[in-house]
Amino acid sequence: MRHIHSGKVRDLYEDGDSLLLVASDRVSVFDVVLPTPIPDKGSLLTQLSNWWFEYFADVPNHILSTTDVPAEFAGRAVRVAPLKMVQVECIARGYLSGSGLKEYERTGSVSGIALPPGLREGDKLPEPIFTPTTKAAQGHDEPMTFDDVVRQEGRFVAERLRELTLGVYSRGAAYAAERGVIIADTKFEFGWDGDVLTLGDEVLTSDSSRYWPADDWEPGRPQRSFDKQFVRDWATSTGWNREPPGPEIPADIVAGTRRKYVEAYELITSRTWSGS
Repeated sequence: MRHIHSGKVRDLYEDGDSLLLVASDRVSVFDVVLPTPIPDKGSLLTQLSNWWFEYFADVPNHILSTTDVPAEFAGRAVRVAPLKMVQVECIARGYLSGSGLKEYERTGSVSGIALPPGLREGDKLPEPIFTPTTKAAQGHDEPMTFDDVVRQEGRFVAERLRELTLGVYSRGAAYAAERGVIIADTKFEFGWDGDVLTLGDEVLTSDSSRYWPADDWEPGRPQRSFDKQFVRDWATSTGWNREPPGPEIPADIVAGTRRKYVEAYELITSRTWSGS
């Protein structure tokens, strides 16, 4: 195998005609990898994502095998088809939070989409919206409008990215709601497998999405979460300027974060996390 890329969380290896996508225990916030790992995080994310890939079996995806991987990567790696990645982070938002909230407070819109006045943090939007960003090799991703995506990728591709993003998000959010979980927003990555636009990377994990317990949802305040927002909130409280290097994570925050990843996995999959 040949190591060809390290992302914030995942490492990519070339292995013959396929690729191995290996999830580490690294955690990133504000596009910066923090120096402290979260135990089992790579396995939890991989197995939750694999569950969702099976759920969305009708959507073309890059998975070739979830088991044909080297023993040292078992549980946290998948064998995938190489894709020519689209240089757009495809984000769906069903609720107002995070950077979308900040943009709405400044402009009354998100990614050029005008929203009703008077919305509060955590409010459900009238309908899910497509709010893409750039894919920065280094540093921070930047917001894009739909017209920006049209200019970069062409109208047909832009419309297909929006359709797939909102379709997968809406279906996933509806399922999660039955499990007592609100998926407030999420990001997807797509690439070309020949001439087929294909879902890659990860799907609706607690790293790529905001997971909120439905029974605790209360607009107008920050929401309790099952995702790495727990780490974001802690990092913000330290006064860190969001530039590298990031701060070391204390043991209690590490343990609390791991518990939240486990809880999200168990709620969505109805499986007990065994630590494998």
